[in-house]
Amino acid sequence: MAKIKRLRFVLVLISEPKQVAKVEGFLERLNKKLRLNETQFNKLLVATTEAVNNGIIHGNHRDPQKKVTLTCELNHSAIVVRVDDEGPGVDPKKLPDPLAEENLLRENGRGVFLMRSLMDNVLFERSTGGSAVIMSMKL
Repeated sequence: MAKIKRLRFVLVLISEPKQVAKVEGFLERLNKKLRLNETQFNKLLVATTEAVNNGIIHGNHRDPQKKVTLTCELNHSAIVVRVDDEGPGVDPKKLPDPLAEENLLRENGRGVFLMRSLMDNVLFERSTGGSAVIMSMKL
C-alpha cells in the first residue's frame, strides 16, 4: 500500500434518499488515493452508505432543507469517516438487537450493527446543531 499523507475529503448531500447513490462514486475517487483492497473497500462502502442513509432518513427525516455531510480523513494508519446530520441523534444502547429472534425478519434495524461489524471503531456524538457517527478503519 502506498504511503498516505493526511488527506481530507468532504461530500455534502441534501436529505433525499436518492442522494445515497453519490456515496459510492465519492468513495471510489477517494480510493484512488487510498488503494484499499476489494474487501476493505466494500466494508468501507457498506458502513458509510448505512451511516449516510441513517442520517438522511432517521436523522433529518428526509427533509431536503437539511444536509448530511460526509467527511473522510486519511492518514498513514487509518481512515476516519464522519457523517453529520441535523437530527437529534440516537442512543445506540436503545436500539433493538438485530440478531434477536423477533427482529430477524425485519426489513430495517441493521445499519448500526453493520457499521460496528465492518469498521474497527464506531462512535456516536450529539451536538446543538445535530449528531454524528464517527467510524474508523485501520490501514
